[in-house]
Amino acid sequence: MAITVRNLTKYYGHEKAINDISFDVKSGEILGFLGPNGAGKTTTMKIITCYMPPSSGTVDVDGYSIADHSLEVRRKIGYLPELNPLYLDMNVIEYLEYASQLHGLDKARMRQQLAHMVEVCGLKDVRHKDIGELSKGYRQRVGLAQAMIHEPDVLILDEPTSGLDPNQIVEIRNLIKQLGRAKTVILSTHILTEVQATCDRVIIINEGSIVADGTPSELKQKFHGAESVTIELKAAVSDAMTDIYPKIKSLAGVESAEYSGANDDMHRFSIVVSKGNDVREALFRQAVAENWVLLEMTRKGTSLEEVFHRLTQAEDEKK
Repeated sequence: MAITVRNLTKYYGHEKAINDISFDVKSGEILGFLGPNGAGKTTTMKIITCYMPPSSGTVDVDGYSIADHSLEVRRKIGYLPELNPLYLDMNVIEYLEYASQLHGLDKARMRQQLAHMVEVCGLKDVRHKDIGELSKGYRQRVGLAQAMIHEPDVLILDEPTSGLDPNQIVEIRNLIKQLGRAKTVILSTHILTEVQATCDRVIIINEGSIVADGTPSELKQKFHGAESVTIELKAAVSDAMTDIYPKIKSLAGVESAEYSGANDDMHRFSIVVSKGNDVREALFRQAVAENWVLLEMTRKGTSLEEVFHRLTQAEDEKK
């Protein structure tokens, strides 16, 4: 169930929220749609789900245009908005029955789907409670169940794990990964570790324009910057800044080194390495030559968080 977005633009008055963006989402792909607040993520999702029209451009879902076949598109999509639309005076089962009826499920399929959603979304203990009595985490689960009740081919999830505790986040993440084997999923979140663990591909949008598109590994490689290495060593020296620091700092590829302090003869350094260099072997050889006992050496590469920060802060830094 593919999604095709072409030259999508959206104005709110004179303010341009989306600026001529184009991308595709393949069937069975989980796409992480990232960006800072106000970047245009939610607006794009609302247009794909036929919640609002674009100012210009086209969106097709499984070959159906949102402009010409909006009802057909809506049948194929399950949508969890950022602001979860729940009826607080209904209990959980009543609300999910209502959502089922809106999607035209017959009674037999409704009963089957209700039982399935209660199980996979962890709603068994609260299924007869009024939604207004539930915690934010449980309300989010009800919203997810509503989005999936009609077994849609496409899931559009705007901050699906908002308000969930760490255990619940892992459960929902695993559920999304499982769903992604058979469905097309667009997932918006600010939790970048969640994107790394869940998404096949990432699009980063900033100020209404796409600034990056690729797998998490591709983006980290493309926007690869300086790396860091943390070492802990044992050395009987009178002054680490005199006897150890200069020898580390002089190694090829080391941009800077910071001494983190000592505990008896244990010394810890955080070392920034220039792009494209790996100084671990040189550090090891230096330790052997100086009779330092190397207790720990940890390398930290470019993270998705660093890529996100670099791409979404660039414009602000220019101003």
